[in-house]
Amino acid sequence: VSRKCVKCKEAPAAVVIRAGDAYCRVCFKEYFIHKFRAMLGKNRIIFPGEKVLLAVSGGASSCSMLSQVQEGLSQNAHKKLRFLPGIVYIDEGGAVGQSVEERQRTVAELQAVLRATGFPFHIVPLEQVLDLPSSVVVAAPSPSERPASAYKAAVDRFLQVDGSSCLTPQEQEETSLPDVQESHTRSLQQLIGSAKTLTAREDLLNTLRQHLLVHTARTEGYSKLMLGDNCTRLAVKLLTSISLGRGAQLAQDTGFSDSRYGDIILVRPMRDYAAKEIAYYNHMFNVRSVFIPSLDTKTTDKASIQRLTESFVTKLQADFPSTVSTIYRTSEKLQTACKSSTTADHCDRCLLCMCALDTAVESASAFKATLISEQLSQTKSAGATSTDPAPVESESTAAPGQCRSSGGEEDCGTAAHAGGCCSSAQQEAAETPDVKSLLCYSCQLTIKDMSSVERLPRYILSEAQRRRRR
Repeated sequence: VSRKCVKCKEAPAAVVIRAGDAYCRVCFKEYFIHKFRAMLGKNRIIFPGEKVLLAVSGGASSCSMLSQVQEGLSQNAHKKLRFLPGIVYIDEGGAVGQSVEERQRTVAELQAVLRATGFPFHIVPLEQVLDLPSSVVVAAPSPSERPASAYKAAVDRFLQVDGSSCLTPQEQEETSLPDVQESHTRSLQQLIGSAKTLTAREDLLNTLRQHLLVHTARTEGYSKLMLGDNCTRLAVKLLTSISLGRGAQLAQDTGFSDSRYGDIILVRPMRDYAAKEIAYYNHMFNVRSVFIPSLDTKTTDKASIQRLTESFVTKLQADFPSTVSTIYRTSEKLQTACKSSTTADHCDRCLLCMCALDTAVESASAFKATLISEQLSQTKSAGATSTDPAPVESESTAAPGQCRSSGGEEDCGTAAHAGGCCSSAQQEAAETPDVKSLLCYSCQLTIKDMSSVERLPRYILSEAQRRRRR
């Protein structure tokens, strides 16, 4: 670069972030670090001495976030961070079809990165989501809102008791990847595979991952969960959410803080960084990251709505550099018109994403029109296929507990092969709770793409049954 640094006006520029924003190496590092701390200091959500769990996926953005926290807690930091960090990594290898050896290799590589930080870390396989308690999808009571002066008072108390001594005794705890049963991995793959489209599979995986992150934060005693979503990712997420019918949830999905779970607040301190800035910083200052394949790895641009939106935004950004920032700034101005997720009763929340339900709308609305159109199309298709009433009569004459397919006279033979008669299978289907009415519009679309609702984890189905009984 043949320009001078725009900040110090002396050293030659080493990186050009945007047109006119050329920085030398030293000034770029100062700019990058200041932006991170300014984001945390401006919002004042994380109080001194609080335990904060950093969700690290191994990607460039979350590893850069980890590097910033490490830098902010170092002894020579100008404005030190004052919270107690921990790290969690969710191993999703089972969901994407990785072998046991590949998963162990990835975990070992990531462990080396996490161990170098000196922070306690937890490596959790995604299979554990199958055994979560139903309290995960019940919003816990949120702590009482503190006045504006409480933050300054907390800082003063922290400094009086010598905050540095409070931060250092945290010993590095390691929770390695536990042994995962093959049956659990198979069940997880069946759950993800039950979604017919890649769009639904990615949405379902994202929901399950978030449930597991929140559960880990609760069980380990953390009050904040720090995510590595950057500006580019949030711009893609905003357009994707609108395409998937999540317009009412945009404030929670893309904002700096998200309090939908009550006691655990999700924080996105990297939301001001573009992917380009993060890539430059990681390259220049040797921030290690680990490539981990996901569901959309090596897929085409039109494989899913998420993938198509990402391709659209990144290609547009290449020709018009203000694309991402324009979308991102628009997201800051959006507010939800429905009841806030913090004030909504837990029965008025979506069973999956935990946002306030957006389905309780007036009859003259686009949502109701969509439902009526769907019902009419289903009625028409059902009328076209059911022309012979004979099978209905034979089913209705069978006695309770007997096989309906044979009129109750003989066994259908299913019991020997599938663990039960077809009549018991129908009875189990009848006992399956009506999950759809407990979901927001977007999550209803995801469930509609699944071949069977019974594939959902036990904690979701049990909470659905509990809500239906109320």
